[in-house]
Amino acid sequence: MNIVDSSGWLEYFSGGPNSEQFASPLQDSSSLIVPVVTIYEVFKVVLRESGENEAFQAVAAMQKGTIIDLTTSIAMNASKLSLQYSLPMADSIILSTAQAYDCLIWTQDSDFENLPGVKFFPKTKVGPTSA
Repeated sequence: MNIVDSSGWLEYFSGGPNSEQFASPLQDSSSLIVPVVTIYEVFKVVLRESGENEAFQAVAAMQKGTIIDLTTSIAMNASKLSLQYSLPMADSIILSTAQAYDCLIWTQDSDFENLPGVKFFPKTKVGPTSA
């Protein structure tokens, strides 16, 4: 099973330099787990950057995976993980969900770098092109 965190979804949707890294887990919807907090983060960014229609399209694509709501046990474990790894709330919820569903997390978010069960891709900067 796989979870692609918000940074991976946004990279894929934007066609960014690392988008190919996330294609495989995102295109295998039968093995894709989507924590509801990821929908919040992606919808917010796409809404701000591209508009409501694009944000709804992004969520429609995300809903091809299995959506996982925030439960009491996931929230409590996320709190422990947040303290253990100094993670922000959303990242700890994603990690807790991954642990609950035995998922590999695919990400380019440096908060996840070096954590167990994470496939991390450093963000690639697109520099100026030379003529």
